[in-house]
Amino acid sequence: MMADLNQAISMVSYYASSSEPAQIRGKTVYIQYSNRHEIVNNKSPGDTPGNVLLVTIEGVEPNDVTIETIHLVFSAFGFVHKIATFEKAAGFQALIQFTDAETASSARNALDGRSIPRYLLPDHVSSCYLRISYSAHTDLNIKFQSHRSRDYTNPYLPVNPTAMEGLLQPVVGPDGKKQEPQSNVLLASIENMQYAVTVDVLHKVFSAFGTVQKIAIFEKNGGTQALIQYPGMLSLHEF
Repeated sequence: MMADLNQAISMVSYYASSSEPAQIRGKTVYIQYSNRHEIVNNKSPGDTPGNVLLVTIEGVEPNDVTIETIHLVFSAFGFVHKIATFEKAAGFQALIQFTDAETASSARNALDGRSIPRYLLPDHVSSCYLRISYSAHTDLNIKFQSHRSRDYTNPYLPVNPTAMEGLLQPVVGPDGKKQEPQSNVLLASIENMQYAVTVDVLHKVFSAFGTVQKIAIFEKNGGTQALIQYPGMLSLHEF
């Protein structure tokens, strides 16, 4: 693009009257006026590399693909900072934040148009396809750890109380009696506190039984509760 109109007129006039046509690397170039007044980059935001990917998961219902599955698939390309899932007219979508645009680009180039591995999907889902573009976001605002959003950089982020309902449901065996469930995440109710219970205090107590990965403290029904995550499955009888 020329700096001003006069320069453009001078260039067109020069080559219009010249016996030697304009050439670039030995190729003849024909110069004429364009009806555009400015060169505009028409690249859509989804084509501009960034550290956050917008992933549309086609062929599934929101509950078919868990946030753990999404994390497993995309963490193969680098550390995943945050994930937020939601439903739009386009379908079930997720925002996935990486450290930098280079890592995000590697994931996009490898997974765009591909399917999540079959063994990670429920039996009723034959296949699903990932349609991936770049998001304009650079840092996702995750307020709670839940089944719809996760911040892997902040283990102290509170857990959404509604995400606890499933953990509070008893497990019933074939004989109709309640059974203690097995899980790598424990739900602790803290009563009669004589002093402030912090993440550090809980970490010291529960580390006696194994490596503690994450701890989240939250208030529910007027009491204090905590989630303690271990790397593997635990039986409550170990405590």
